[in-house]
Amino acid sequence: MVKGLSIICGLALLGAGLAACGSSKAPGVTQAPSGGQTAASVPTTPKPPPQLANKPTVVVPKGPPPAHLVTKDLIAGTGQTAASGQTVTVNYVGVLYNDGKEFDSSWKRNQPFTTALTPGSVIPGWVQGIAGMKVGGRRELIIPPSLGYGKAGSPPTIPPNSTLVFVVDLLSVA
Repeated sequence: MVKGLSIICGLALLGAGLAACGSSKAPGVTQAPSGGQTAASVPTTPKPPPQLANKPTVVVPKGPPPAHLVTKDLIAGTGQTAASGQTVTVNYVGVLYNDGKEFDSSWKRNQPFTTALTPGSVIPGWVQGIAGMKVGGRRELIIPPSLGYGKAGSPPTIPPNSTLVFVVDLLSVA
């Protein structure tokens, strides 16, 4: 009895295994493509155009910091235009307006930064300042505290009520 049950179980497992290997495609039925990413669809880090290949030097303007967002294109891009809500990949350097001290840089990590241009994903000064920029462009953003980190700052690197200066290179828009 036990031997017969073992044989039946073994045959059942063998049948299930063979069925799994066979085609389950019925005539006239097309299989859907795999939901996984293929090598061709895996996103890659965009290579910066030649004019954006080197880390920029950030020069803080003289005088008191502006009370509103100031943008200045240092290199005009020619590619797709970034808009609020889109995903962008950038290289950037950020310095404090009051002393020019660098507080962050994607260049130091040797890795571009990809983010959605949406409130909550980045500071409002980035959402407003990068929108309208074209791929291949380099833009200076002078961001007042109200559009940056405000009264709280971002300790230990960004003191409260800091005006920020960024130079941003737009590498791609999705």
